Amino acid sequence: MPLPVTGLSLSPHALQAETLGFDPMIGRKLCAGVDKGQLTDLHAVLAERHGEIVLESYGTGPDECLGRPIGEVHFDAGTLHDLRSITKSIVSLLYGIALQRELVPRLDTPLLDLFPEYEALASDPERKLRTVEHALTMTLGMEWDEDRPYSDPLNGEVLMELAPDRFRYILERPLVEEPGTRWIYSAGATTLIGEILQRGTGRSLPDFAREALFGPLGISRFEWTAGRDGAPSAASGLRLTAPDLLKIGRMVLDNGLWHGHQVVPEAWLLASLRPVIATSEGPDYGYYWLCGRSQVPALGGAAEWFGGFGNGGQRLWLCPRADIATVIFAGKYDDRSSRISSERVWNDVILASLEKAG
Repeated sequence: MPLPVTGLSLSPHALQAETLGFDPMIGRKLCAGVDKGQLTDLHAVLAERHGEIVLESYGTGPDECLGRPIGEVHFDAGTLHDLRSITKSIVSLLYGIALQRELVPRLDTPLLDLFPEYEALASDPERKLRTVEHALTMTLGMEWDEDRPYSDPLNGEVLMELAPDRFRYILERPLVEEPGTRWIYSAGATTLIGEILQRGTGRSLPDFAREALFGPLGISRFEWTAGRDGAPSAASGLRLTAPDLLKIGRMVLDNGLWHGHQVVPEAWLLASLRPVIATSEGPDYGYYWLCGRSQVPALGGAAEWFGGFGNGGQRLWLCPRADIATVIFAGKYDDRSSRISSERVWNDVILASLEKAG
C-alpha cells in the first residue's frame, strides 16, 4: 500500500476563487483535511470554474505507472500521472470523433462483425446480439470479474493481459445476461472499442488521440502504456498532467468546444453523458462516463455531475450547472477506500466551498 503523501503545496488563487463565487479559504480547507488525516494519498487537486483556476495543490509521495513503482515523486503541474480508468472516458471521446468522421461503425453494429477472424464465435446467434453500444455501456452480459484486486491473478483484466489472444479471450467469455440489461464492469469491453478505433482509423490510439483530441487542446505531453503484446491499454494506460486533464474537462463542459473549435461532436457528448444503465456502485453509467448527483448548497439542492473515475482515487469531476471541473490525482491504488478521499474533496471541499450560484 502506498505511504501517505507528505503534505500539499498550494498555489495562490484565493482572490480568484472569491471572484468566482468560492470561499477564499477553500485551499486552507483542503489542507486542513489533509492535516487531520481525512484526505489521504492526494497527489494533485486542481479545480476551475468558468475556465479560471480556483484551487491548485500538489503533494509529494510514492507513485506507480500501471502497477510498476516509480519511487518518490514531487508532483507539480508538469507531472504525468496515471489516469487509470479515466482512460476509458477519453476513449469514449475518441470514438465520438471517429464516428462523426465515419471511420468507425454505428453503435448498433454487432461486435463480431468487426472481428471476422473469429468466425466460429459469430456462428452463435446470442453472441451476435452484442453490439458496439453494449461495449460502450459495459452491458455486454458476458462473464467478467474486476471486483478482485488487480494483484489477484484471477482478476478479469489480468487474465486478459496474460491471454495469448486478448480479443478472442474477451469475445468468448461465457454469456451470463441478456445484453443491455446489467452493468458488468469490464476492461475487456474498452479493449474491444480501442481495437475498433485502431482498425477504423488506421492509426494507433496514441496517434489518433494526438491528432484528433490532444493536438486541438494544446496537449503535447502524454504517455500511453502498452500491454505485454505491445497494444496500448484502452482501459487504463493513459498518463496526462493534471492541467491537461482539466482542459479536457473544460472542453466537455463547453459541449465539445475549445477556443471556438468543435473538438468533440456535441451530439456525442449529449449521448455519452446521459444515464443508460444503473451501476452496482451508486451512480449511473453512460458511454464510459459515470453520472450522479451531489448536494450543492449554493445551488439550493442536488445538481448533476459527470465523471471519469480511475483506480487509486483518480477523478475528473464535472458539474455543468455550476460550471465546475475538478481533477484529483491520488496514489491509493488497489484500495477500495481510495474513493473516500476523492469524494470528500469533491463534496466537502469543492462543492461545499461554492458560495454563489452565478
